[in-house]
Amino acid sequence: MTLALYRLGRWCARHPWPVIALWVVAALMTAGAAARWGEASSESIEIPGTESQRAIDLLEERFPDAAGGRARVVFATDDGKVTDPAPRSGIEGTLDQIRVLPHVTQVIDPFGPAAAFLVSDDERIAFAEIAYDTTAREVGTDGVAALTATDAPALAAGLDVAYGGPVVERLGPEETRTSELIGLSVAIVVLAVAFGSVVAMALPMLTSLVGLGIGFLLIRVLGGFTEVTSFAPILASMIGIAVGIDYALFIVTRHRQHLAEGMAVDEAVARAIATSGQAVIFAGLTVLIAILGLALVGIPLVAALGYAVSLVVAVAVLVAVTLLPALLGLFGTRIDRLRVPGVQLRFETDHQASGAVSARWARLVTRRPWPFLAAGVTVLAVLATPVFGLQLGWPDAGNRPVETTERQAYDLLAAGFGDGFNGPLLLAVDLDTATEPTAALAAITTAVADTPGVQLVVPAQLNPAGDTAVIQAIPDSSPQDAATEELVDHLRTNTIPTLEEDTRAVVEVTGTTAAFIDISKRLAERLVGFIAAVVLLSFVLLTAVFRSPLVALKAALVNLLGIAAAYGVLVAVFQWGWGLGLVGLEETVPVISFLPMMMFAILFGLSMDYEVFI
Repeated sequence: MTLALYRLGRWCARHPWPVIALWVVAALMTAGAAARWGEASSESIEIPGTESQRAIDLLEERFPDAAGGRARVVFATDDGKVTDPAPRSGIEGTLDQIRVLPHVTQVIDPFGPAAAFLVSDDERIAFAEIAYDTTAREVGTDGVAALTATDAPALAAGLDVAYGGPVVERLGPEETRTSELIGLSVAIVVLAVAFGSVVAMALPMLTSLVGLGIGFLLIRVLGGFTEVTSFAPILASMIGIAVGIDYALFIVTRHRQHLAEGMAVDEAVARAIATSGQAVIFAGLTVLIAILGLALVGIPLVAALGYAVSLVVAVAVLVAVTLLPALLGLFGTRIDRLRVPGVQLRFETDHQASGAVSARWARLVTRRPWPFLAAGVTVLAVLATPVFGLQLGWPDAGNRPVETTERQAYDLLAAGFGDGFNGPLLLAVDLDTATEPTAALAAITTAVADTPGVQLVVPAQLNPAGDTAVIQAIPDSSPQDAATEELVDHLRTNTIPTLEEDTRAVVEVTGTTAAFIDISKRLAERLVGFIAAVVLLSFVLLTAVFRSPLVALKAALVNLLGIAAAYGVLVAVFQWGWGLGLVGLEETVPVISFLPMMMFAILFGLSMDYEVFI
């Protein structure tokens, strides 16, 4: 491989314009494919084989009105009751505006047959349920803006108004790329100081952005063949920028050293690609193995996330070993033009005599390895200790900033009706096989209402065909409370099997809370197998690269300890609240269920990446 990469680097350096032209053609062809077959990212999460997914599929087929997006508008007063004439008039005025909004199919108001469920006991808080004929994601930001603009009549009546529910709370991609811009700005400063030259700094930035742009187009093409989560471009940009700059940085550094040693430009490029380029390829393979391991999770959108990020990493590797050497050959000895003021150019051609901080540190550590090993393991072990308290969950509106309308709606509902109103469970009832549908619904409603942990049950809604119904059960506990998960398990394993046997109906529990519980369980079931597979494949790859199982084993163990320390810090900050203000949070939040698996894929891939380079 070394000889092949040497020849590739030399050819690219000697023929820069054909290489650049090939990349331009590739970019145009990818853009054409994205326009022809590509699709935007998706916000839906399907978990094949789970009860909540089966229930959702049933409702989408037979009861689409119940499967669409939902929203809530909450009204509160500190003076009098919401049922008084003036507040009621304000509420009705707001709801009249909501009824005529696009995609709104139903508004269940607090003054109709459901008043007993929608008005608090002290009559100071009330809410309305809003049903859409499309998903929460498809309602879009314009739909949410239109919804929240209907508060004028209620405000004029002296009421507090807040909006919540999945349509308002939906988690979508950031509209801006502030974090990426900050990262790029920091990278520019660091590279400028490291290289001392604007041209040398610009090349890694340019190639990483080219790779990221083509990678984004490929992700869109991928979206035409499978659903790709909206989180994929965000994660891909993080990883793509990181590895793109890293790979170019190593090659450019080696190339400049060769130039300083007096080599011709094409020879310097060729040797840089033959050495650092080879490390880039193997490092890229380790990242690909870790990220593609997400396909083992068993959730299609998580697998697609792995495919999407892998496309960006693969493009970054190709750019580093083809386009970058072409640009290095094109700039030639001018790579050190446009000096950065106050930064001295320095090339480490004699590593044994180098006085650089990194070289002095390396010599110190290798002369006394055991004390440094003991200190490093101790620090990482201490940082990893909190991992034993890791609790997985899903954030909800209760974790949003207090000034947001969804947080205000959450708090008002909890105050007026109890925590469980923010995480209702939906029971999808298939009456096709029921011996007596009406009696079956009555028996199911009664049994669920009598289940410990259920606060109340909203009467069943039937679809027009009369073969499917939805029953809403309100837990006593909040969506993130362990008691809610215990209730879901109890319903599924104790209450419902007996009901199905007696009524011959099929009952399955779904809803946002139940779906998140199912996702968490699926991820927990697959986590150990996922980690084992990624570690094993990486071990095999590194053994083949270095011809040493010991080196590969050392890399795997060190990286596992480092990842455990990262998990521990995660628990200390987000669950225990240490240093919350430093990360811009006001209160603790749950660790999202898929985060440990995602973190492992990213951290193990990148840490193996650096193991290969070192």
